Amino acid sequence: MTETFYEVMRRQGITRRSFLKYCSLTAAALGLGPAFAPKIAHAMETKPRIPVLWLHGLECTCCSESFIRSAHPLAKDVVLSMVSLDYDDTIMAAAGHQAEAIVQETIDKYDGNYILACEGNPPLNQDGMSCIIAGKPYLDQLNHAAKHCKAIISWGSCASYGCVQAAKPNPTQAVPIHKVIHDKPIIKVPGCPPIAEVMTAVITYMLTFDRIPELDRQGRPKMFYSQRIHDKCYRRPHFDAGQFVESWDDEGARKGYCLYKMGCKGPTTYNACSTIRWNEGTSFPIQAGHGCIGCSEDGFWDKGSWYARLTDIKQFGIESNADAVGGTAAAVVGAATAAHLGISAIKRAQQKGDQE
Repeated sequence: MTETFYEVMRRQGITRRSFLKYCSLTAAALGLGPAFAPKIAHAMETKPRIPVLWLHGLECTCCSESFIRSAHPLAKDVVLSMVSLDYDDTIMAAAGHQAEAIVQETIDKYDGNYILACEGNPPLNQDGMSCIIAGKPYLDQLNHAAKHCKAIISWGSCASYGCVQAAKPNPTQAVPIHKVIHDKPIIKVPGCPPIAEVMTAVITYMLTFDRIPELDRQGRPKMFYSQRIHDKCYRRPHFDAGQFVESWDDEGARKGYCLYKMGCKGPTTYNACSTIRWNEGTSFPIQAGHGCIGCSEDGFWDKGSWYARLTDIKQFGIESNADAVGGTAAAVVGAATAAHLGISAIKRAQQKGDQE
């Protein structure tokens, strides 16, 4: 019988008080109200840890690197307590035949009840021989594990969309997970890599409520991918005012103006970077002075230069393009100044007439 999350924490010496505090912090990390903390506590007291098989295809391991740096909750709490991470060839101690045997053992023991986490994607060209795991194409391992899983999490833009491996001309014919697996629920968590806390929160949600989170039309969790980075960017007021960085390290850059003209893709990118941020909420690319490259959107690698500014994007809900915004802002300011001067002149004339 698999231990529950609470049983593991108690065995590790965690007090009841600390456990309840953890549940409250987890509710906050998920964007849920205080009323959900007891529900999270109940789930973690009664439900067994979720068995997870974490597979790696064509990728650079940046998703794993991001995941192990999660702070809310800590990755160690997710790996050691919340889930039973039975297989992950990047961080597991086992190797060789011993490691590969775990895959089949998990499938046999938890048939239909484990989560398949996929980092990277499968290549289809040359019978999948561009990515070999334990002497066999990754495509074979993926199909076998997916056949018996409960749900699939596609970590990162590689598994969600194909990413760099699928960039033109795509010689290996790399494809995202959903192009190969068609009969299982798939949760896409795109980004290159995804935000650490987003990754751990998705797992926490599935453990707590025993269901996948609400997804958008692309299969991404709405709780993290329902708003554009542009909507919550702290530089947004400068965009609305028509104040833009025109060249790197100019006066506008020093003042923190909007990076739209430097190619920032924040207006068309859906992610939580501007709210959750990175490195325990320390910063994110735009805050560091570099525009968003749109790494959580499909095909970002084939959409031209990262520094080419967006031109006509009204169909995505942007108020107008940057030039129009800037021109309108200048016109409004000019009109307001003229109106103010006119009213002031009238008032002075009236005051002079009263004195006479």
